[in-house]
Amino acid sequence: MSVETVTAKEPLKGKPKWLRVKLPTGKKYTELRGLVDKYKLHTICTSGSCPNMGECWGEGTATFMILGNICTRSCGFCGVKTGRPETVDWEEPEKVARSIKIMNIKHAVVTSVDRDDLKDMGSIIWAETVRAIRRMNPNTTLETLIPDFQGVERNIDRIVEVAPEVVSHNMETVRRLTREVRIQAKYDRSLEVLRYLKDQGINRTKSGIMLGLGELEEEVIQTMEDLRSVNVDVVTIGQYLQPSKKHLPVKEFITPDQFKKYENIGLEMGFRHVESGALVRSSYKAHKHIE
Repeated sequence: MSVETVTAKEPLKGKPKWLRVKLPTGKKYTELRGLVDKYKLHTICTSGSCPNMGECWGEGTATFMILGNICTRSCGFCGVKTGRPETVDWEEPEKVARSIKIMNIKHAVVTSVDRDDLKDMGSIIWAETVRAIRRMNPNTTLETLIPDFQGVERNIDRIVEVAPEVVSHNMETVRRLTREVRIQAKYDRSLEVLRYLKDQGINRTKSGIMLGLGELEEEVIQTMEDLRSVNVDVVTIGQYLQPSKKHLPVKEFITPDQFKKYENIGLEMGFRHVESGALVRSSYKAHKHIE
């Protein structure tokens, strides 16, 4: 099987029409943008220039990143800086919880850089952040988009103990491309993290992959089957876009029809939710994934 794509022998130039994004608008977005600017709040939505920011903010959802903005890993797709991270800010859980309260967020997604430099790999701050959010925002539901914590069960247990409504860990790509795309990650380790989360009682698990890195249709379907084999409930599928010339190039622009095909296949497999589209990101329609 072949992937329905827009390809070229020369490097791809320009984005197809379905990747063009309208500027975010709306009363709710304008209010939240004003609060973010006034209080200097940090969200991935703004720092990552997410194409769905207006839509998500309008629905009361926002994404926050903890443990700094320097990652210990150097994935070929990711625009986050790599290097020696700064000292852990133990006041960060309260700061994030306060930001969520100021913005009156109904559903918060929390993610982080990888912190392989820490003995607990950041899992203690992760748990404290969830506790702080719950304490200050008792009506806010939560999704935690976690790293693999190198597969160490004690670190994963700290997430299980605070029981977010959704726990997500992204596969990012198919097995064949994992070594190139996620240099320090392992395909099977990520699957085992997702399996362990479900086995330990997490009700709703989630994962995401990017397309356009050279994967084949059968590899995408196999990845989806692998996720269902460990009882993942929700999957997101989106288009990879190159953050800079230093990052992996886009090899294909996947068409809307192909994304729809993956959505239908995923629903037939038994996923509770499948978000599949060119502009889909991990937290897209995240508030619906707790339903």
